[in-house]
Amino acid sequence: MIHSIVWLKHECTVQTVEGRRNWGILERLNAGEVVIGDGGFVIALEKRGYVKAGPWTPEATVTHPEAVRQLHREFLRAGANVMQTFTFYSSDDKLENRGQSLKYTGAQINEAACDLAKEVASEGDALVAGGVCQTPSYLSCKSETEVKAIFKKQMEVYIKKNVDFLIAEYFEHVEEAEWAVQVLKTGGKPVAASMCIGPEGDMHGVSPAECAVRLVKAGSQIIGVNCHFDPMTCVQAVKMMKAGVEKAGLKAHYMVQPLAYHTPECNCQGHIELPEFPFALEPRTLTRWDMHKYAREAYKVGIRFIGGCCGFEPYHIRAVAEELAPERGIMPPGSEKHGMWGSALEMHTKPWVRARSRREYWENVMPASGRPKCPSLSTPECWGVTKGHADLLQHKEATSTQEMKHVLEMQKKAKSSA
Repeated sequence: MIHSIVWLKHECTVQTVEGRRNWGILERLNAGEVVIGDGGFVIALEKRGYVKAGPWTPEATVTHPEAVRQLHREFLRAGANVMQTFTFYSSDDKLENRGQSLKYTGAQINEAACDLAKEVASEGDALVAGGVCQTPSYLSCKSETEVKAIFKKQMEVYIKKNVDFLIAEYFEHVEEAEWAVQVLKTGGKPVAASMCIGPEGDMHGVSPAECAVRLVKAGSQIIGVNCHFDPMTCVQAVKMMKAGVEKAGLKAHYMVQPLAYHTPECNCQGHIELPEFPFALEPRTLTRWDMHKYAREAYKVGIRFIGGCCGFEPYHIRAVAEELAPERGIMPPGSEKHGMWGSALEMHTKPWVRARSRREYWENVMPASGRPKCPSLSTPECWGVTKGHADLLQHKEATSTQEMKHVLEMQKKAKSSA
């Protein structure tokens, strides 16, 4: 038995929710429910001092479990009902890539991540999803057999820990995503597949529509995009996926978990080509009011698994949950400390702030950056390299001085031709 706040005739009352507790991800989506995902653990925990930028690996599940647990709880309180295991880049080949040397194996990190996600999920109406993502081995042109063995090793932990469903996420190449789905399907759990692509398609030019069809045929029941692009761009990409699936006479559920950063000038590689990535993206951060627009647009195009990726903080997820409260029938617990559309500002001491306690004001506000010498847009660094290019071959040894000299020369060349 759990308690949640229910939206009823524009008022919030407390209602006991029973029966649904045993529903899995497919039962919820089949019933037309809106499922709210969580946010971007990697960036959030890097800012909090628990993840190293560069390798972006999740050993914090072992070294600082209290930090991971707390972030799970904040997303749960914000309205998320999927607790995704903090297992991004947790394959052994990534944990030992380019000189990184950790005391922990991928299996140890992933087992700890499952335990933390399950612990917090049990505190609310949440499901646990175990995830795999793109690998250094694929970028280095290792064989299908070798890459699939990496996914299988990760999946075995999730099956052992009995997560509710599996996600193959953050794939730039549909071929590798297909391999991941094919492996995950053998686990007997529902499978979602999410690519980090925009409307231009994957890094080899495969369209979102074709990517979607291939993922469904590989066995994924839920498909979509995550990361690399802002919410509206990601929604557009999923809309193209949906059209491709329907044209092929196939069926799927749809998901979207975008960045919390505006990326209007980005090309197919997304935000990682922006010169601000990763340490100066804050001026691009979406407001909570932007998230209301994103949630509504995602819902309008038929997406029912709606969450966030890099840059998403709990207040962003709360905004998604609040926007879709009428459809979901519930308000998140965190809304008890947030007046809808700023209504609690009526309690402010200053009259000009009290005047902002209304939806019309916040829907039309034009946020300024406070940086008069900064441009509104950047010029992406389009190096044009992807799988198969020598510069993307990975290795266990630390990046050498000669390699650094080469990339600095490449950077100079890219900027001069931009």
